[in-house]
Amino acid sequence: MGVHILLRVPVWERVNVVRTYVNGFESIRVDDSLAPKGYVLPGKRDPFDYTLSQIEGKWKLKIVYTLANSELMRYSELQRALNPITHKMLSAQLKELERDGIVVRTEYRQIPPRVEYSLSHKGEDMIAIFKEMWIWGHKYKG
Repeated sequence: MGVHILLRVPVWERVNVVRTYVNGFESIRVDDSLAPKGYVLPGKRDPFDYTLSQIEGKWKLKIVYTLANSELMRYSELQRALNPITHKMLSAQLKELERDGIVVRTEYRQIPPRVEYSLSHKGEDMIAIFKEMWIWGHKYKG
């Protein structure tokens, strides 16, 4: 077995970097258990903040909600459904959603070119969030 050494190096008065050495390999983690309440280390994201970062922006929620209500949609169908979204905005938002793994883009090599969009498994998992938002909106809309 290897030697197990634990060093605590203060980074901030109540946050420590914990370095563990096992068999010559270093493992680093940040221990913020003593940090003041509400303090978030740079680079450490709360799950709520992560979720918001995935759907932030005026159109992302609407795009995902629209795709959740249909199996597949072509680009032109999405643009019509989300009127008055511009081509530039829809294209940019779809690229971000695809990059984040929420939307799947399927390109068919034919003339004229055909591109279809659908939700990935990660995107489908968001449907529960939309159901709760719909219930809340229905309750308080008046």
